[in-house]
Amino acid sequence: MSFEDALLRCAEETSALLDRLLPLDATPARRLVEAMRYAALGEGKRLRPFLVVESAALFDVPRERALRAGAALECVHCYSLVHDDLPAMDNDDLRRGKPSTHRAFDEATAILAGDALLSLAFEILSDPATHPEANVRIALTAQLAKASGMAGMLGGQMLDISGGDIVQTQKLKTGALFRFACEAGAILAGADPAPLRQYADNIGLAYQIADDLLDVHSTTSELDKTRMRQLTATGIAALGIYGPRAEPLRQAARFMLGRQK
Repeated sequence: MSFEDALLRCAEETSALLDRLLPLDATPARRLVEAMRYAALGEGKRLRPFLVVESAALFDVPRERALRAGAALECVHCYSLVHDDLPAMDNDDLRRGKPSTHRAFDEATAILAGDALLSLAFEILSDPATHPEANVRIALTAQLAKASGMAGMLGGQMLDISGGDIVQTQKLKTGALFRFACEAGAILAGADPAPLRQYADNIGLAYQIADDLLDVHSTTSELDKTRMRQLTATGIAALGIYGPRAEPLRQAARFMLGRQK
């Protein structure tokens, strides 16, 4: 299977799982669920769930467990996008070519939808369907809470707003969720996450640098490209311990590097 086909397969499986986890008849607050579905079931490459699934595959973790951990991470990611688009933050009217959640619904509903997606993430991780062992579920929950909170994504967002150090900002803002995506597979397997952490830290920083530069300049300089290539190469080198089984993760790193165009 090609990288593109594997990425598409994971995206479709993640969307199908989120669709099941967000049934419209599950709550009397139907409008809230509609907004959650609007934010979570739209177009997207589902790159973070892909990293969870492929890191878990290194250790022969059952795919359904990895998909659930990936879906939980995607809930956090989608919640962050909903809140980032709000007038008090980036004030974006469009997200992936369609109205942002607060434009499609209203600001109050968008805030609640983001809050509910964050809550759903931990509901998913704490369910025995994600892993039968409570200590593994606790470890996943603790790591995602850290990655998404003041020592992770939200801390990075605060630094971004206040004009903090760019490298530290990006390590927290985007890198923390990438780290969880890659470490989750090892946590599910009870394996050492250190090599995957090194991979994630490097490709996460390269990804965010490219993303921010494209937002501002629509292109990247040769110096930026060189830095991103170095980060990507360092990340890929960390996968050597896993041999050929890590090829999808290597391809994912090259795919993210290609976003600088």
